[in-house]
Amino acid sequence: MKMSFGRKVTIYLADGTPSGIRHVEIANWSGQAIACPRSRLNELKDWVEAQRPGVYFLLERQTTETGDRAYIGESENIVKRLSQQDKNQDFWNEVIIFTSKDENLTKAHIKYLESRLTSLSIEADRYRIENGNTPTESILPRSDRDSMEEFIYNLRIVMGTLGHKILEPIKVVGIDKLDDTARPKISDYIFTFSIRGLTASGQQTDDGFVLFKGSDVSGKISKSMPGKSNAIREKWIADGTLVQNGENYTLTRDSILSSSSYAAVIVAGTSRSGPQSWIDVQGRSLKAVEEFLINDL
Repeated sequence: MKMSFGRKVTIYLADGTPSGIRHVEIANWSGQAIACPRSRLNELKDWVEAQRPGVYFLLERQTTETGDRAYIGESENIVKRLSQQDKNQDFWNEVIIFTSKDENLTKAHIKYLESRLTSLSIEADRYRIENGNTPTESILPRSDRDSMEEFIYNLRIVMGTLGHKILEPIKVVGIDKLDDTARPKISDYIFTFSIRGLTASGQQTDDGFVLFKGSDVSGKISKSMPGKSNAIREKWIADGTLVQNGENYTLTRDSILSSSSYAAVIVAGTSRSGPQSWIDVQGRSLKAVEEFLINDL
């Protein structure tokens, strides 16, 4: 069983503000990250850490309804490359750079990282990836490949810490536990909701409620349906997340919502209580499971 353990992440605020340039490290990791707003890009010229070989993410944070965008690239001198990207890519408002504290990242290494990170981001399906295609993966010796996979593992932690879960799959699969006696978490449970011949399934995670691919969604909506839920529904129909299936719709990808109630409302097409509507395999409501887990503390 894969072991889970804590990590010490250190974030240095260069000018004492959380919105400025931030330097991020993980204890006992040779990698490092620099997060920088686009408006402060010229200041990166003073950072030797940004003038090394590495990979970078150009990011645009939008809203839950419209989604986020990202571009993933690599360079042997990231600052120099970013001066070109500032002209060629218009959408982004933040860049996160990953380089090494030593001199061990070669061109082959960063090409491997670029390819893997692009693939993982597309697979996670949280951001719209602006790369035209997935770069070719470098052929590395087994030891180097394993080292780069470890680099990616730590890079994923840093990205999430900085608020960008671009590499994290929406659905929680294969929960890591220290041992079989570890306390269960709400994300260990799968819930279903059935109404008027419609059936949907989902999962409560740290990010919100994930409505699973293949779930049914009502083709009809009532006046009691909240406006935000209807706006999300209409967006999903427009972008193909929902496809027509007879009189109703089918969800084409795992999709995250801020609450279980939004998920229940979208499925039913009418006002619903999510904690009461979603039921686990033992017939308990989401609310009952949450209360069980709290009382078990």
